[in-house]
Amino acid sequence: MFPGYRGKLEYVCLGCGQRFGIDELLYTCPRCGQVLLLEDTARATLREQGDGVFWRNVFDSRAASRVTALRGIFRYYELLAPVLDPEDIVYLGEGHTPVVEGAPALQKRLGARFMFKNDGQNPSASFKDRGMACAFSYLRYLARTKKWDEVLGICASTGDTSAAAAMYGAYVGEPIKTAVLLPQGKVTLQQLSQPLGSGATVLEIPGVFDDCMKVVEFLADNYRVALLNSKNSWRILGQESYACEVAQWFGWDVEKLVLFVPIGNAGNVSAIMSGFLKLYELGVITSLPRLFGVQSEHADPVWRYYSAEPEKRVYTPVTVRPSVAQAAMIGNPVSFPRVKTLVERYEAVRHGAFGVVQVAEQDIMDATIEANRHGHIACTQGGECLAGLLRARELGLVGREELAILDSTAHSLKFSSFQDMYFNDTFPPSYEVRPNPAMANRPSSVLSAEEKEVMDEASFTRKAADVIAKTLGLRHI
Repeated sequence: MFPGYRGKLEYVCLGCGQRFGIDELLYTCPRCGQVLLLEDTARATLREQGDGVFWRNVFDSRAASRVTALRGIFRYYELLAPVLDPEDIVYLGEGHTPVVEGAPALQKRLGARFMFKNDGQNPSASFKDRGMACAFSYLRYLARTKKWDEVLGICASTGDTSAAAAMYGAYVGEPIKTAVLLPQGKVTLQQLSQPLGSGATVLEIPGVFDDCMKVVEFLADNYRVALLNSKNSWRILGQESYACEVAQWFGWDVEKLVLFVPIGNAGNVSAIMSGFLKLYELGVITSLPRLFGVQSEHADPVWRYYSAEPEKRVYTPVTVRPSVAQAAMIGNPVSFPRVKTLVERYEAVRHGAFGVVQVAEQDIMDATIEANRHGHIACTQGGECLAGLLRARELGLVGREELAILDSTAHSLKFSSFQDMYFNDTFPPSYEVRPNPAMANRPSSVLSAEEKEVMDEASFTRKAADVIAKTLGLRHI
């Protein structure tokens, strides 16, 4: 059965502390312009219903649920957006993505224990589906309760956000329409095909993601549109499910885990901290895992902030350079205020549990190829996390007894063009990536078309087989 609990959600401004009701689309504080978090003021009553063991059993029992609204991220309904009715909730198969142990040979060679959480196995092939499932469910709720006849959902994107927004918008249909803004020439063909295929209006803007985001923010401030980037607090709620799934997978024992998460626009790392804090406050977990954000040298404002001594920290946006981890190529993460607030809360529970590591573009690409040569399906952001783990090990920040959970945020096929550039040594100099010849895989020709043309079928088959056998070192039987 669908839960009977209904929370009392409010927007809370991280600047001036003002609170606002959820009956309007708000992305920033109307008074001071700061970003918002959503808070359930009734959540304390959940502890009156039962202790941590009770809630573990509730969440575990829902793993077998056939109720559509509880099959995805809303297995953790009481912790996410407990104001929605079953008819509001959109489910496209998102959430509960596999946690896959690192290939034994790779773990041994790298001297690191790790597992990938393959969020590229969400419906649109990225983690963004978690947040979109929640954001579109809320939009459905608003449209139904306010009897809207039309609303436009819009986002800025480097690829994955647009794919998820377009897919969920196409599924929900009227009264929601979807438009996406992309940085011209900076989205892979695979990612561009997704919003186009879903029928969204796709608009390109010269520049980088930050330029697209400024335009979307202006539209949200001056027109009735639903901003679907992680500035939208409902997106953050949906992405908290990642933390819940990790905790549940490990039997709610997370003390020896250390998570690596790409920072990008900082929404996901914020959501994951928030999710773990909620589980801790409810007694579902008894400790917090450690967590590292990872940033490329080409887009590292959060690393710069946390690498300074606490009393000298000043947040300053940076001008980004090209990065293979496209979702991370953001010089002014909109959710940085959320990061700062949640890190303070997180560290108040477990001192030293949060950090940021910086990695080189070369290391990101090498790690991506290395992972996939060992049977994984890591995107470049997953490679960024593996590079982050190796860098953290070099710095002595991760112990051998800890198990690293690496967030592979999207499917490797979305970034196959970077793999092609690596294999063919065609990266523009600005990327600062050169291939390791030992990993630069390319197809080999067996026979030419001209040779085949002058052979009969039997001769061609024999000749091709002989060449292949010699190439592979096969023995006659």
